[in-house]
Amino acid sequence: MEFLTADWLGTPAWFWLAFVAIVTALTAFDLGLLNRKDREMGIGESLKLSAFYISVALLFGVWVWLAKGADLGMKYYTGFFIEKALSIDNVFVISLIFTFFAVPARYQYRALLWGILAVIVLRGAMIAAGAALVDQAYWVLYIFAAFLIYTGFRMFWASDHAPDLARNPAIRWISGHMRVTKEHHGSRFFVKVQDEKTGRMVRAATPLFLALVVINLADLVFAVDSVPAIFAITTDTFVVYTSNIMAILGLRALYFALAAMVHRFHYLKYALAAVLVFIGSKILIADFVLGGAKFPPLASLGVTFALIGAGIGYSLWKTRGQQVSAGAPQ
Repeated sequence: MEFLTADWLGTPAWFWLAFVAIVTALTAFDLGLLNRKDREMGIGESLKLSAFYISVALLFGVWVWLAKGADLGMKYYTGFFIEKALSIDNVFVISLIFTFFAVPARYQYRALLWGILAVIVLRGAMIAAGAALVDQAYWVLYIFAAFLIYTGFRMFWASDHAPDLARNPAIRWISGHMRVTKEHHGSRFFVKVQDEKTGRMVRAATPLFLALVVINLADLVFAVDSVPAIFAITTDTFVVYTSNIMAILGLRALYFALAAMVHRFHYLKYALAAVLVFIGSKILIADFVLGGAKFPPLASLGVTFALIGAGIGYSLWKTRGQQVSAGAPQ
């Protein structure tokens, strides 16, 4: 019992165990019951499953609110909404990756699941490192703040262009150091094939494995923005990690709906740019203008929600009447 109540990164151990149990149960429910077989997911099913995940995340936020107080409860919701909005850009990149590797729709969901399981571990490592840095040197937050402001302005002025996956260093390195089949083999990441020179059966990666690797590398790039953003909101490691993971968990469900209409969220990037600039600026304003006074969490949540809502609403209004993206899951 002492172990359960012991402090771990500022939060009792049983809080962490409860969160791990929820994530494990959701993953088992998703993969073991809903998707035991490879199949395509329609937009309607995608939206319903996404609504379920969002509901679970919001209810978890209620628990954080009751257990850790209204201040951290609002910060959890702020972090969740920011990460959820940032994931829309992630969906665009994932869609490009699947298209580049010609991954059939019925195998995409399982690949996304393994990708998200890897993300849970990678984000945990990044957040743990960030928490250790902030704990040892508070001024690291100022670096995070400056980086968010810089990223926001860069996002606002950057032109839209699709990444050139053919020149991706990871793809070129793996292709040069591993055997990779030209065709897919169902949902398998590795298969045994006959070596053309020796005639022996050897292990080779499939294009689905390459897609999985590139998806995880893309998430690391996105995490460079999202992790500092949530640390700029709160340094409570439990809130930082759970808000991030709760937003990511439902990404695989939301992907099939967003991939079909991601072209309609063109103006969201400007709202996200404003959010990053706002989150970074409020740290500097609080410490150097308000004399260390905290920026009201409710106001922070309100501004964040308003900016993201305005970006989504304006995007949908400006692109009304446009057709579903070609090649998107139906």
